[in-house]
Amino acid sequence: MLFAAASPAQNDAIDSLLQALKNYDAKKLEMNKNILPGEEDTVRVNILNDLSKKYWQISDYTNAKKYADEALVIARQINFKRGIAVAYNNIGIIYYYQGNYTEALKNYSVALKIREELGDKKGIANCYNNIGTVHYDQGNYPEALKNHMASLKIKVEIGDKKGIAGCYNNLGNVYSDLGNYPEALKNYFASLKIKEEFGDKEGIAASYNNIGFIYFSLGNYPEALKNHSAALIIREELGDKYGIAQSFGNIGSVHQDQGNYPEALKNDYAALRIFEEIGDKKDVAITRNNIGTVYSDQGNYPEAMKNHLYALKIRQELADKGGIARSYINIGKTKVEMHNSAEGKEWLIKGLKLAREIGYKEILTYGYQDLAQADSALGNFRGAFENHKLHILYRDSLNNEEAAKKTTQTKMQYEFEKKEAETKAVTDAELKKQKLLRNGFVGGFVVVLLFAGMFLHLQNKTRKAKRRAEEEARRAEEEKKRSDELLLNILPAEVASELKTSGSSKAKAFTMVTVMFTDFVDFTRVSDKISAELLVDEIHHCFSAFDNILQKYKIEKIKTIGDAYLCASGLPLSNLTHAENMILAAFEIRDFMLKRKEKAPFGSLGAFELRLGIHTGPVVAGIVGVKKYAYDIWGDTVNIAARMEQNSEAGKINISGSTYKLVQDKFIFTYRGMIEAKNKGKVEMYFVERSG
Repeated sequence: MLFAAASPAQNDAIDSLLQALKNYDAKKLEMNKNILPGEEDTVRVNILNDLSKKYWQISDYTNAKKYADEALVIARQINFKRGIAVAYNNIGIIYYYQGNYTEALKNYSVALKIREELGDKKGIANCYNNIGTVHYDQGNYPEALKNHMASLKIKVEIGDKKGIAGCYNNLGNVYSDLGNYPEALKNYFASLKIKEEFGDKEGIAASYNNIGFIYFSLGNYPEALKNHSAALIIREELGDKYGIAQSFGNIGSVHQDQGNYPEALKNDYAALRIFEEIGDKKDVAITRNNIGTVYSDQGNYPEAMKNHLYALKIRQELADKGGIARSYINIGKTKVEMHNSAEGKEWLIKGLKLAREIGYKEILTYGYQDLAQADSALGNFRGAFENHKLHILYRDSLNNEEAAKKTTQTKMQYEFEKKEAETKAVTDAELKKQKLLRNGFVGGFVVVLLFAGMFLHLQNKTRKAKRRAEEEARRAEEEKKRSDELLLNILPAEVASELKTSGSSKAKAFTMVTVMFTDFVDFTRVSDKISAELLVDEIHHCFSAFDNILQKYKIEKIKTIGDAYLCASGLPLSNLTHAENMILAAFEIRDFMLKRKEKAPFGSLGAFELRLGIHTGPVVAGIVGVKKYAYDIWGDTVNIAARMEQNSEAGKINISGSTYKLVQDKFIFTYRGMIEAKNKGKVEMYFVERSG
C-alpha cells in the first residue's frame, strides 16, 4: 500500500462522527457565545473532512466526495486554509482510487501549494508522497522517485520516523515495479528496521508483506510464503481484519503461481469472507477477480465467468475505471477460452478502449495479446498479427529494458545535479576572485585619477573623463551584445537566460522527446579521395542548411560529432508535436541532400548520401563544464536514436516503434519488422515514406 495503511472504519466510528456533526449543529448557537465569529465553523470543516476520510477508507466514494466538497465550500467561506488543504487532499485520494489520475494530481497540487503557504512541512511531505503515488501508478517512475525522495528529505528534517519508514516503503514499491529488486529490498528492509525500532507491528507486517512480494516476483516461493505468513501472524495478533485478508490473498497468489489451485482457492475465499465482512468493496472485487483467474486456470470457465461478472458489477458501482477495464479483459478472455470468440472480442475491445483512455499500459499489454488470440480463433489472421504487434509494443514499454532506461535517467539526473553543485561552487569562487581583482583595479584607477587631477585642469579632466566613460559604456554594450549573441548561438534561449540570471543552469529531465541522428554514408571512403578544404566546405554547407531547417521547426541542435548530426525536438520547451516536427524536418533535410547530389560537389564522386534515424523517449538535458559551455542530452533514448540511424539506408528516414505510435496517423510508413540493433536486441522499425 502506498498510502498509510488504515483499517477500514467501523460503522460506529462513522456513526460517532455523524452524531458529532448533528450535535454541533444543534449547539451552534450556544457555541457562538464562547467562540470567535467564523472560528466555530472550523469544527464543522474538521468533522466533514474526517467523515470524508472514513468513507474513502471503506471505498464509499460517493459519500466521501459529498463530505469533502461540503468541507471545501465552508473552509473557503471562512478562509480556513488548513481545512481547504485537507479537503483537496481527500478529493485527490477519492479520484486516485477511482482511477482518475488527472484530477487526483490536480487536487494534490492545490493542496501542496496551500501547505507550502502555511509552512506545514509534514503536510508538504504528505502531498509529495501522494503526488509520487499517482506518478507511480501511471508508470512515470522518474517523477515518482523525485516526489517520494522529496517527501523523504522533509520527513528526515522533521524527524518523522514513521513517515521516513513510509517513504522507504514507497521507494521500494517504485524500484519493485522497475524490476530493480535489490534496490526494492534495500528500501523495504530499511523501512522494516525503523518500524521494528519503535514497535510498529502493523508496519512490520506491511514490510513483511512487501518483502514477500519481491521474493514472489523472483520466483523464490519458500521465502515469499515465509514472509507473507509472518505478516499474517502479526495481523492476526493485532486483529487487523483488512491486513489478515490481504495476507490470505497474497498467500493464495503464491499457491496459484505454483499450480496449487486448491490451496489458492482456500486462501482467496478466506480473504473474500473478511473483505465482505468489513465492507471493503474494492478488495472484494479484486479478490473475486483473483478467484476467477484460478478457476480459469483450472478450466472451470462457468465459475470463472461468475466471479469476473461479480467483480465487474462492484467496480461499476465504484466507478473504478481501471478495475472495469481489467474485468472487461478477463471476461473477454474467458469467453474466448469458452470458444465464444466473437462475444469475447467485443468485451476485449471495450476493455482496451477504456484502458487507452486512462493510460493503463499493463492492461493494454495483455489485452492486445488476448485480442490477437480472439482474432486468430475467428480466422482474422491479419487482425491477429496487428494486435500481436501492439501487444509487443506495450509489453516492451513495461519490460526490464524500459525500466532500466527510466532508472538510468533518474540516476543520471541525480549525478548531474551533484556535479552541477560542484561546478557552481567552482564558478562562485571564480566570480569572487574576479570581483576582488576588479575592485582592486577600480581602486587603483581612482588613485591614478586623483594624481592626474593635480596636474590637469579640472574642466579638461572632467571632459575627458566623460568621453572616456561614454566610450567605455559603448564598448561594454557592444561586448555584452556580442557575448549574448555568442551565448544564444551555443545554448537555447531559456538556458542562456537562466545562466545569465543565476550563474548556473539546472539539468532537467524530459519524459518525452524526439531525437534524430543523421550520418553521411561512406564518409571515410569519400573523404580519403578529396581535399581537406573541400571536405570541410561541404560539411559546413550541409550542416548550415540543416541548422536553418531545424530553426523553422523549433528543433534544438545538440551537436555534431564528425560527420554525424544530433538534434532533439520537444526541449527545452515541451510541446505535443515534437515527433511530427522532427519527421517534417527530416523530410526537408533528406530532400536537400537529394538536390545536393544533383550538383555533384565532389565531381565524379557525386555527393554525400544521408541516413536518418529517429527515436522518442525520455532524456536528461543540461549544460556541462565551467568554461566553453555545451548544451547536451543523455539517456538511452539517444543511444536508440543512433541505432535507428545505423540501421537506416541512404535517403531513408528510419524511426522506432515509440515514434511511430505518436505519428501513425500523420504519415505513410513501411513496416520493417523487429530488427536486431547493436546492444539493444530486436527493435521495431519503420521507414517514413511521405505525408498521409
